[in-house]
Amino acid sequence: MPTPADHQKRALRAELRERRQNLTANERDKATIGVTNNLVSLVTGLDARSISCYLSSPTEPDTRPFVNWALANDIRVLFPVSREDGLLDWTVGTEGEEEQQGLHGMPEAVGEPLGPIAINDVDLIIVPAAAIGPDGTRLGWGRGYYDKTLGSMENCPPVYAVVYDSEIQPDIPRERHDQPVNGVVTPSRILDF
Repeated sequence: MPTPADHQKRALRAELRERRQNLTANERDKATIGVTNNLVSLVTGLDARSISCYLSSPTEPDTRPFVNWALANDIRVLFPVSREDGLLDWTVGTEGEEEQQGLHGMPEAVGEPLGPIAINDVDLIIVPAAAIGPDGTRLGWGRGYYDKTLGSMENCPPVYAVVYDSEIQPDIPRERHDQPVNGVVTPSRILDF
């Protein structure tokens, strides 16, 4: 039975989806430059040599230029691959890699599956989000893949979400299973919680 938080989340996701679809090409291009620069600063500042990052969908802040930079700088990149059991598998990224559509229509890297525990070896986890609250509460897109992954990690490295500036929201509904993030990267800034 859906809870009041479920209803709030569903309504907020619908609003955010619509806002993302209404961004102009120019706004998206500017956001890509800012997100890329801030992700590079974050990885450099943490001296991360192994990271996980997702391949963005067309309406998400574009992570591909950042991924290309990471691979060109010999940073190991693990990409999530959704599984039917609700867990994430991982594959290693390579320069000029192939993509396919995952179980839920999201872009995913093509490669040898490494298993769900491969994520335990990274220095930084970069996750998608619909919105982030000022306390690090992450509103995902409702499938729970990242909440399950982050909730199962014994020694979780820093986790940063990537959103547009307007998606840092004052009040994000939070449920028991929701996993917070350590920070957020937007086109204009890096915010630590």
